[in-house]
Amino acid sequence: PSCFGYPLSIFFIIINEFCERFSYYGMKAVLVLYFKYFLQWDDNLSTAIYHTFVALCYLTPILGALIADSWLGKFKTIVSLSIVYTIGQAIMSVSSMNDLTDQNHDGSPDNIPVHIALSMIGLILIALGTGGIKPCVSAFGGDQFEEDQDKQRSRFFSIFYLSINAGSLLSTIITPILRAQECGIHSKQRCYPLAFGVPAVLMAVALIVFIIGSRMYKKVQPQGNIMVQVSKCIGFAIKNRFRHRSKEFPKREHWLDWASEKYDKRLIAQTKMVLKVLFLYIPLPMFWALFDQQGSRWTLQATTMDGNFGAIQIQPDQMQTVNPILIIIMVPVVDAVIYPLIKKCKINFTPLRKITVGMFLASLAFVAAALLQVQIDKTLPVFPAAGQSQVKIINLGTDNATIKFEPQSGQVNVMPKGWTDYMTFEASQLKSLSIACGNISTTENIILSAGKRHTVGVKNHMNGIVAKLLYDNVTSKPEEGNNLIRILNNLPDPVNVTMGGTSFGNLASLSVSNYELFPGGRKDEIKVIRNSMNCSIISKSLGFGSAYTIVINECSGDAHNVTYSEDIPPNTVHMAWQIPQYFILTCAEVVFSVTGLEFSYSQAPSNMKAVLQAGWLLTVAVGNIIVLIVAGASKLSEQWSEYVLFAALLLAVCVIFAVMAYFYTYVDPNEVEAQLDEEEKKQVKKDPGIYEKQAEADSQM
Repeated sequence: PSCFGYPLSIFFIIINEFCERFSYYGMKAVLVLYFKYFLQWDDNLSTAIYHTFVALCYLTPILGALIADSWLGKFKTIVSLSIVYTIGQAIMSVSSMNDLTDQNHDGSPDNIPVHIALSMIGLILIALGTGGIKPCVSAFGGDQFEEDQDKQRSRFFSIFYLSINAGSLLSTIITPILRAQECGIHSKQRCYPLAFGVPAVLMAVALIVFIIGSRMYKKVQPQGNIMVQVSKCIGFAIKNRFRHRSKEFPKREHWLDWASEKYDKRLIAQTKMVLKVLFLYIPLPMFWALFDQQGSRWTLQATTMDGNFGAIQIQPDQMQTVNPILIIIMVPVVDAVIYPLIKKCKINFTPLRKITVGMFLASLAFVAAALLQVQIDKTLPVFPAAGQSQVKIINLGTDNATIKFEPQSGQVNVMPKGWTDYMTFEASQLKSLSIACGNISTTENIILSAGKRHTVGVKNHMNGIVAKLLYDNVTSKPEEGNNLIRILNNLPDPVNVTMGGTSFGNLASLSVSNYELFPGGRKDEIKVIRNSMNCSIISKSLGFGSAYTIVINECSGDAHNVTYSEDIPPNTVHMAWQIPQYFILTCAEVVFSVTGLEFSYSQAPSNMKAVLQAGWLLTVAVGNIIVLIVAGASKLSEQWSEYVLFAALLLAVCVIFAVMAYFYTYVDPNEVEAQLDEEEKKQVKKDPGIYEKQAEADSQM
């Protein structure tokens, strides 16, 4: 059955691919944040495991191609590995439930190793599934067309590529929203089970849809794996060359010609073409090493930025949607506008030149990321080093306060209801504070803990001056764009304070609560109960990644006075500043990735397209392994310098590739194969029994 001139079966394949890509990209979008905030790993370990997983996803296609071509055939391979994939996604969802091991109901898992073990099992099964079906689905789609349907087949591949990007785009928008929800049985946490659960359901849908179309598919029987033959041919040539290394044996034109004793001329000629392209692939993994950091380093960079886009708040992992959005816009624009313009300018923009330009652009994107990181670093707070302490003064009174730091560490003036920034002292240097408010003064001895921040609340009373030392137990900027809030009661009576749904409990006069965590970019209602009187205030918008001490100075009926003392400034660099680096990297992807696939296809003999596709996917895997090696070996303390290092490495590789491309001569596999056909015909005319002799020789070997 057909529809609009296309086999009906391909619609099932496209729906299957859309759901599978939704499942994969959705899970991958929140993965690095899951490692960091749920499994409590640091940035480097999170990045390392993320790239190990991606590398695994691009190593397993070779396994998938072997299973499909040599044993099960494409249909059965897709079905069986999709089942493995769905189980993996379900295990990931279960692994992210904190209630699984949260015995004491405090909101954090008590047995992290259980969650880590389940996550790793889930990720290995997903890598097996997604990688294993990757080389089969598009080829299986291609198999559905008849010989005379070339036009429809090429359009199918375009629709197929769009369905990949549509799935990727939707899931990268939706799963971060699901992750940002709060869910849980005993305590509300970020909803990773839902963010992993929805992709698991979609993978199950993909599997069901694919099986429903079963009767309509054209199923090609496994033909035996060409990859195995190519490997054997190369192995035999090397072995044979090694055996005949003395001078008496004449040299052969190409080292692969040493396989001619056992393998026919056609296979050797085809293998030469494949190896020529694979040699060109050697520098390419460096591009993927940079490209795949969108999901790791760039997402972590977004967590230190401001995601307030007016009416909507963007989650850090949602910034990854910029890439598929731009891809959907850029592919048609580049094909229809940019390339024709370049052609008009009489520039011969060959595939290898396009790939070189792609590498150069990706290098530029990382320079942009480094420049942005330098700006972000300027806004990050400085915390005290090991032997230092920091002090901040809040004046809670109605007179100016002058504070001298004894001995000889200077003085500050603080306005009423005002405060200072944090001042850094060597912990042993500061012994006491001399405080003067109006015409009253006092001296307070002070002991500061090394490596900590402290706040001193100062207030003039009728009875004198009160100075209270408050510990600030915060040593890092709040993650994920959350805010830390604590309440300081500057009223003469005790109060009970709640903000949003969080209770700060009862606070005595001049006492402070612990910091509580609030999602970024929100305004919350502050409710104060004082002497059984209620008072409520809507807080100001506290941005992303900030810490505030909210001082309640007055709250009775309609009269209220609240001040917000900024302990850690909110993220001020806007996430929109990441768009230029995403734009440059997407331009790089369009000229690099799309061209690379097309180039591989055009330079491969008809029966070896799969070998080169596997080789292309292998470059992605090696690229992710490079990230692990470089990030692990560089030991750079500054993130911007790591970006510069990657940019420099790719630039160097780009120059090497340009030289290799300059010496590459393009071939037309069809011409080579036609030539071989001619030679075979001539051979048969001369010696009609040649094939029987060849078969006999093969069986004796």
